Amino acid sequence: MAINKALFSSRSYEWETPEAFFRPLDAQWNFDLDVCAAADNAKCKRYFTREQDGLRQEWTGVCWMNPPYGRSIGAWVAKAADSTASGTIVVALLPARTDTRWWHQFIEPIRERRLPGRVQLIKGRLKFGGANNSAPFPSALVLFLPYLTKL
Repeated sequence: MAINKALFSSRSYEWETPEAFFRPLDAQWNFDLDVCAAADNAKCKRYFTREQDGLRQEWTGVCWMNPPYGRSIGAWVAKAADSTASGTIVVALLPARTDTRWWHQFIEPIRERRLPGRVQLIKGRLKFGGANNSAPFPSALVLFLPYLTKL
C-alpha cells in the first residue's frame, strides 16, 4: 500500500478540497470567492492565489476557505471572522484542532452560540485531492456569519 508521506509531514500545508465534498456546499451557498487557492485547484471562478495573498485582500460576498494548515492558519481564521463585520459570509474547511488558540478564540464562540454561525464536525477523515490516503486529522466545517444574520 502506497502512503503519501506529505500527509504525515510538515512539507505541505496545502490540502486540496475534495470535489465531492465541495459540490453540495456550493449548491447550497453559491460561493463567490475562493479566498486561498491555486489556478489548478480553485473552487470558484474568482479566487486568490498565494501570490495575491488572500490575507491582504478584501473578502466579499459568500466565500469558500480551505486555508493552508500550517502556522498561518490562525491568521486565516481571524480574517474570516473579521470579514463578517462587512456582511461577508465565510464557509471554512478546517482541521478540528480543538487544542489551539485560534480554535478557542474564533470557533468556540460560534459553537457556544455567542457569535452567529455553525460548527459541524465531519465524521471520519477526508481524503483531500491528490492524496492516496485520508488525512491524519479530523476536520470541521465552520460557518462564519455577519453579526446581524439570523439562522
